[in-house]
Amino acid sequence: MTSAPMTALTVGFDLDMTLIDSRPGIKAAYQAFSAETGVTIDADLAVSRLGPPLQHELAHWFPAEEIDERVVQYRALYPTYAITPTLAMPGARDAIQAVREAGGRAIVVTAKNEPHARLHLTHLGIDPDAVIGGLWAEGKAEALREHGAGVYVGDHTGDVRGAAHAGAVSVAVATGPCDEAELRAAGADVVLPDLTEFRGWLAGYRAREASYRP
Repeated sequence: MTSAPMTALTVGFDLDMTLIDSRPGIKAAYQAFSAETGVTIDADLAVSRLGPPLQHELAHWFPAEEIDERVVQYRALYPTYAITPTLAMPGARDAIQAVREAGGRAIVVTAKNEPHARLHLTHLGIDPDAVIGGLWAEGKAEALREHGAGVYVGDHTGDVRGAAHAGAVSVAVATGPCDEAELRAAGADVVLPDLTEFRGWLAGYRAREASYRP
């Protein structure tokens, strides 16, 4: 008897501190931004809490009524300072390739604005099937559902919440600001030390999915 084909696989990935280590680039961007605005910004502190939208971080340094203007100003500096120093996370390219080899689609869903997300990915030679920017935490569920993602991989508790709201398996990597305990407490289905473990996890996940099918 021939088994039924497996359900099409779509895996979503967060960007900052999941696929890319943007801390060096973002630190440089904040330092340039601080110099341009004359406002002291602790760039090391800012990059220690990457994940939420830019507006959240700028609210620590600027009055509420200035945030929209400062977002535009910071983003104008960003491509000059933040793209080149940013690195791919260990296992990032292989994780995308593992999804492709399983016959699936890999998408990026991030709080970062989409043009800058695409600049990072192009610079690092990471080529997902789709990139959706400007979504954070539960808001990521919108894109995950639209693209039929059954798995979402991220480093932040907000990513765990986004996966849960989309009904997707939450795969957390302990490479960002949230440690394993925080990620598990937030409801992650699995926590990996980094993306170098993703290929092995995906193989096991696919095997379990296949065993459940008639």
